[in-house]
Amino acid sequence: MPQLLAAGHEVVCLARTPSKLSDRPWTGDVEIVTCDVTDADQVDEALRRCDAAYYLVHSMGDPADFAQVDRLAAENFRSAAARHGLQRIIYLGGLGSGSNLSKHLASRQEVGVVLADGPTPVTELRAAVVIGSGSVSFEMLRYLTEVLPAMVTPRWVDTKCQPIAIRDVLATLVAALDDAPGSHVHEIGGPTQVSYKEMMRAYARVAGLPRRLIVPVPVLTPRLSSLWIGLVTPLPVGVARPLVDSLRNEVTVSGEPIPARFGIDPMPLEDAIERALSSDVTLDIPSRWSDASSSPARVFAGDPDWAGGTLFVDRKEVLSSAPAADLYWAFARIGGSVGYYTQNWAWQLRGFIDTLVGGVGLRRGRRHPEEVRVHDTVDFWRVADVQPNESLQLSAEMKLPGDAWLEWRIEEEGSQRRLIQTAYFRPRGLFGRLYWYSLLPAHGLIFGRMAARIAETAEHRHEVAPSQG
Repeated sequence: MPQLLAAGHEVVCLARTPSKLSDRPWTGDVEIVTCDVTDADQVDEALRRCDAAYYLVHSMGDPADFAQVDRLAAENFRSAAARHGLQRIIYLGGLGSGSNLSKHLASRQEVGVVLADGPTPVTELRAAVVIGSGSVSFEMLRYLTEVLPAMVTPRWVDTKCQPIAIRDVLATLVAALDDAPGSHVHEIGGPTQVSYKEMMRAYARVAGLPRRLIVPVPVLTPRLSSLWIGLVTPLPVGVARPLVDSLRNEVTVSGEPIPARFGIDPMPLEDAIERALSSDVTLDIPSRWSDASSSPARVFAGDPDWAGGTLFVDRKEVLSSAPAADLYWAFARIGGSVGYYTQNWAWQLRGFIDTLVGGVGLRRGRRHPEEVRVHDTVDFWRVADVQPNESLQLSAEMKLPGDAWLEWRIEEEGSQRRLIQTAYFRPRGLFGRLYWYSLLPAHGLIFGRMAARIAETAEHRHEVAPSQG
């Protein structure tokens, strides 16, 4: 949507559940129409005012036969496009060739055939693994590589594929609006062909993980593999199973990675992975998704729960009669000589341990005892975002097996204010997950009391001397 809007197009967005789009920053710039593509009447009404249409639909995970559902949906779309004289349909499908395609890949290509079996010209873009948050194939790669330092895998880890950055997919989709007359099938991919094993090791390098030990064995069937993936990752088994079955098929581009007519230089694999992971280290966490501008690798609030990797959250809420300005004052003065409102000895111990392992510890203190600005240091934190009298977000700079943030927000609630304190942790590898779970008892003792003490201090602000806890 953002790319189409930036190109100056008027856009109609079809959605079965429009409420899922409520947090997207572009919803006010498009027309949103309730539409289930398996309902011919709804599709006909939705396409009535369109000149061209993107078909970005699949039914994997549907309790019914997904190939049959996809066939029906494509037929409805093709018929509506013909009735209203659309100039082009652009469809994103899947790579693969030969007569032994998996059910998933065969269905993807059948949809392209169904759409093209009408008078409307169709541009079909066939891609393999899309590297970007929210792509199911990428999320499967992410979770397997993050969680398992060593893995016994099926033989499909040696199958060749040609992953492509989501940035390049989106740019190609937009460029395809001006494709040459007639129907075309374009294979698109990144600049290199790699095995799934090589792709996992590339992810580990970019994510700063130790080299993964991968041992292929011939006994793991696609069914067993999908159950194993369902155990290790949060991906739905109904989605993972057809994807895993497809991994036996080589999915590579037979010609140039992206046709020259589209004018796109494909991004190398490790650059694409780094871009996909960049949102994890730039504070692109749930509390800020709705405020962020669009990025081709960014996770949005409407995406599935499993998109964007693992994010652990500890949230505490306290109702307070204190004015918003006083609540903000109370949490904005945290650290330094004030300390952390509760169990200061534990924070000092954490700072001492951080110093022992080469971290900054608590030595940096604060620039000002009560004022904060973006990029200020606060002990072993750095101010990532601050909205006076509304919110403060700190990014951890202590030595950690992952990335951490601590945030406070104020929400009006009748005659009172709600203080929302949230700790976020995005683990790195298996050790990161063990680290979080090992600290849960300490979090239970510290974070709840911290929020309550902040609210209490705010309510007695004018009794507290400056810079004193």
